[in-house]
Amino acid sequence: MASKVQELAEHANMTYDEFVGEMRKRGCSEPTALKIWLGLYEDFNNFNDNDIYLSNLRKAADVLKVVTGTLLPK
Repeated sequence: MASKVQELAEHANMTYDEFVGEMRKRGCSEPTALKIWLGLYEDFNNFNDNDIYLSNLRKAADVLKVVTGTLLPK
């Protein structure tokens, strides 16, 4: 099953390498970008405004051209 990020990237015709490259341009490490790509953050329930996970999700939202809330688990 694809993660939310993978689904959005597919919709935008973006490959894994393109996603990671864009995340790296925004200061995200490759291992962290991989975790976001795989959706490992989707099991995390306690986001707050200064959270590193949320900061990286903001970067991913920018890369995918969506609002951050689109990436947050329900």
